[in-house]
Amino acid sequence: MLFLKTTSSSKAPGIYDVDIAAKPPGKTFGVFLATNPEQAPQAVLDQLKALGFDNTYSSSYLHKDGCKVLDLHFQKDGTDLFKGWKSEECTQNLAAITELFAQHGIAVTPRVMSMAEAYA
Repeated sequence: MLFLKTTSSSKAPGIYDVDIAAKPPGKTFGVFLATNPEQAPQAVLDQLKALGFDNTYSSSYLHKDGCKVLDLHFQKDGTDLFKGWKSEECTQNLAAITELFAQHGIAVTPRVMSMAEAYA
């Protein structure tokens, strides 16, 4: 779940926040979205699906400021061990993710999670 300070501002229509993150060692990234369930960012969700990302987690909650939030996680299988991404897949997938969100005015910065965060 993404930590939202507020739901009064958003990155794009229907999107409160975006996180592109990988568990260590950091080659296979997931897309984590905090969205407005009443104004779903359907274009982004459809584009993620077209890129081969599957929705692996969905949970709704009420933010402390009273707005509903839908937490969504997406993953794409790779061809490396345990369905991870090989280096060239990582480069291609991150470029596609960056381009997708740039089309919607969102700048993303992929990151590698800390061990504590990844396995909490």
